Amino acid sequence: MKFKLDINNQAHLQRIKYVVGDFVMSNLAWFCYNCIRWQMGAVTGHEYLESYLKTNMVVLGQIVFPLIMMVTYIFSGYYNNVCRKSRTQELLTTAASALINTLIIFFVALINDVSGVRGMDYELILILFALIFGFVYTMRAIITNIASKKIKSRKWTFPALVIGSGSAAVSFVNKLNTKRYSSGYDIKGYVNIPGENPVKGNPLPCYELDEIREVCENEGIWELIVVPTRDDTHQTMNAINKLFDLGLPIMISPERFNMIQSQVRISDFYGEPLVNISRSSMSDSGKNIKRAIDIIVSVIALVALLPFFAVVACIIKATSPGPIFYLQERIGLHNKPFNIIKFRSMIHNAEASGKPQLSSDDDPRITPFGRFMRKYRIDELPQFWNVLKGEMAMVGPRPERKYYIDLITKRVPAYSLLHQVRPGITSMGMVKFGYAKNVDEMVERVKYDLMYLDNMSLINDLKILIYTIKIVFTGRGM
Repeated sequence: MKFKLDINNQAHLQRIKYVVGDFVMSNLAWFCYNCIRWQMGAVTGHEYLESYLKTNMVVLGQIVFPLIMMVTYIFSGYYNNVCRKSRTQELLTTAASALINTLIIFFVALINDVSGVRGMDYELILILFALIFGFVYTMRAIITNIASKKIKSRKWTFPALVIGSGSAAVSFVNKLNTKRYSSGYDIKGYVNIPGENPVKGNPLPCYELDEIREVCENEGIWELIVVPTRDDTHQTMNAINKLFDLGLPIMISPERFNMIQSQVRISDFYGEPLVNISRSSMSDSGKNIKRAIDIIVSVIALVALLPFFAVVACIIKATSPGPIFYLQERIGLHNKPFNIIKFRSMIHNAEASGKPQLSSDDDPRITPFGRFMRKYRIDELPQFWNVLKGEMAMVGPRPERKYYIDLITKRVPAYSLLHQVRPGITSMGMVKFGYAKNVDEMVERVKYDLMYLDNMSLINDLKILIYTIKIVFTGRGM
């Protein structure tokens, strides 16, 4: 347990180093830019540099613009994962952030301050970009290089479990341990996948899947690496499905991932190339922006729709006995259950038998006003509250009940991969397929959701939202 605290503290300290380094370097970049502007004669009315740097606008800018830059760095996702960074990704992310910050500063503060000499103006913009990128990237590269050396020399290691106990798993661990430079993994043991034959005489302990939560807590596990020996997709996906609710990165080799999904995304180059199947293909910056948009839109929607919600609530209460809202347990991000909230569109106690039932167009349990709400998707609007709480997103695979997830997973093992992301109010499956009336149709709809997972982006989210709005206004909800 002590080691877990140590490595967590190291990660926390590493994040602080990046944040402080970025802030200091951004300040230096902006200060140097003001000095260069004065030196090039782009500033008038100040004979001495000292007097220019003491003006209220320059002092205010020295406070405000580095903070604006920090917001860009946060949204870029640079601080999401701080222990093992890709040098190429670091370079590209820093360059993109520097470009965005340059454009923001230009349009906010410098556009009315241009010299009138086009060559000089372009030169100043390029200088600002070069200063921001050069200062920030230099500090980041230094911090990353120090961390990389600590990992390679085994001063930093990250506790991991190998999911699999057969010959492939043992061979994988042996390969890691015999490499000249460490990949950062400290393998604490194996976890048996049902149907495999564990290798005997292994010095590392072998656990069962039911023990994994306790082992992860006791050993301070950071990552889970899936290395099945048998080409049994069903058993492998059953095992993976039990890992999502641990909230840990789940890695798998590309060739094994290819047997359950079509698109391979390599996300670890430190040792063996591995695919992280606990996170989507969307970039860290995309995820941060997506979540920020979800929060902003949810707050606006809940406030703006409050009068409409009151009218709907009164109609539900007047036309059908029972509660206004309907809460139902669904499975969300990392396999965690949550209560989805809807306006009640069925009679009270519609599932009195206790067995989950799907509805159809002519389902007698749907109330007359409930049928109208479903047609225009009005019953789904309270789910903006789920979005605000972080249980859902505006766009993502629709959440299902565990009963149906178990049925779907038997036929489509890759369904488990949908728990990489927050479920959505709307989804590609909903706009392309619609409501499912039976398990066969649910299986068909899953194909669209898996397609969304492979092609997840802010642009595709926008397209799905536009399709959803079209469906709502044309009344094609059912």
